[in-house]
Amino acid sequence: MSATEPLLKVRGVETYYGKIIALKGVDLDVFEGEIVTLIGANGAGKSTLMMTVCGTPQARNGSIVYAGEDITLKPTYEIMRTGIAQSPEGRRIFPRMSVLENLMMGGMVAGNDHFEDDLKKAFDLFPRLRERKNQRGGTLSGGEQQMLAIARALMSRPRLLLLDEPSLGLAPIIVKQIFEAINELNKNDGLTVFLVEQNAYHALKLAHRGYVMVNGVITMTGTGKELLSREEVKAAYLEGGRH
Repeated sequence: MSATEPLLKVRGVETYYGKIIALKGVDLDVFEGEIVTLIGANGAGKSTLMMTVCGTPQARNGSIVYAGEDITLKPTYEIMRTGIAQSPEGRRIFPRMSVLENLMMGGMVAGNDHFEDDLKKAFDLFPRLRERKNQRGGTLSGGEQQMLAIARALMSRPRLLLLDEPSLGLAPIIVKQIFEAINELNKNDGLTVFLVEQNAYHALKLAHRGYVMVNGVITMTGTGKELLSREEVKAAYLEGGRH
């Protein structure tokens, strides 16, 4: 992979649910060290794109290349071993397991060599999890569960972190903490992040670059700052959205 090649390159991707086309020829790039955000209304196809990158569902047409390797038709378990980690929409932690057990599950991909170091980093990033380490995941608050979902993904030592709606349903103060943590991971560790978000204001403020999706089609792209200043973005996604 050359230095000018994207870490994640999506070209002409079409994804279907039965006969319904959800993604209509999507092109998108994420370069190493970037935070890239994809915004759009509910049902625009944002989460479908993220799930397609992870192999469920698979793209019917087009290609997805990660770190120079075509992963379009690879099964999800193989994709997750390539250095991609996902914190999915709706958190999906293991509710009956403790915080520590959830993090151990996340660390299985990376093996045990760095477990203690990675655990300390996770707890330093989200100190609340250290306090709750023996508590069952299902008894945590929504914000704590989101922190756990992100920390669990980080335990696999990803090169690319996929975050699907990390602010969904959370109080503004928790949203601020989550976005600060994402920024810290990118600035201090150089972690590449692809972020799908309905909270356009926070997401574009954080992102180096962004894309706007409408009905399965990318309609706009630019730097986070450029998109924040576009009148059509303000009208569609930012009115009343500054939490």
